[in-house]
Amino acid sequence: MRRGIDWRRAAVLALCTSLWGAWGLLPAQAGTADAASASQLRCGWWENPTPSNAWLNDRDGSWTVGSQGGHQAEGDWPSFSDAQWVRTNGYYGYGCACLRVVADARSQKVERILSARARPLAACRQDRHLREPLRPE
Repeated sequence: MRRGIDWRRAAVLALCTSLWGAWGLLPAQAGTADAASASQLRCGWWENPTPSNAWLNDRDGSWTVGSQGGHQAEGDWPSFSDAQWVRTNGYYGYGCACLRVVADARSQKVERILSARARPLAACRQDRHLREPLRPE
């Protein structure tokens, strides 16, 4: 009897791995390409202080989304209403948001934004793990 690859089992495993990665259920230390690119849901303070500069500060640290003249993540930034946005520099400032992203944990850079949703400021202000950005007086 010849033993070969069980293609049905391999296809099911590949599908499950892909879905788990897309849902952010694979641990980063799993060591597979799918785990390294797994999406993550990150919620916290979205800061956009000046043109092309943006980052998300959550309970795990500061995640660079874009830096002027440098790294820029793919994907759309969250859209904020006036009630969800604190202006600190003209139209620039900060708000509270949740983003589903593909990020590099070592460099803490967001590589791709899969989805972004603005939240009420109160959601971040009530989270004891988050610090509101300083507002210029």
